[in-house]
Amino acid sequence: MAPPHEKLSRREREIMDVLFALGNHGSAEEIRGRLHDAPSYSAVRAMLVKLEAKGFVRHREEGLRYVYVPTTSRATAQRKALQKIVSVFFGGSKSETVTALLKQENWTDEEIDALRAEIDRVRKNRRQS
Repeated sequence: MAPPHEKLSRREREIMDVLFALGNHGSAEEIRGRLHDAPSYSAVRAMLVKLEAKGFVRHREEGLRYVYVPTTSRATAQRKALQKIVSVFFGGSKSETVTALLKQENWTDEEIDALRAEIDRVRKNRRQS
């Protein structure tokens, strides 16, 4: 089930990022331990309840604690985040986004070769379609 198209607060987004970093599951205390300038345990629980009501996480009981998991995959979250970055910062231009990354990062020869191979793979698949 995909979450509704609701906006997340900065802290809610941070909680989602932590959940993905924890391997797609975590307790309120585990999440709290990874938050920058962490709020109280009860505040984290309240935000998790809110995220669950919005449809972004669900929980399961493990003994006496709740373990929270995102309702969408990390790959889906990455794709949506990347689409937003391309749209907001690069006017929707994928090539400007990639060019900016190429110019701003320190790439090894192996990484550049891997990028070239991926471009060649995409080009080949496009021709076969």
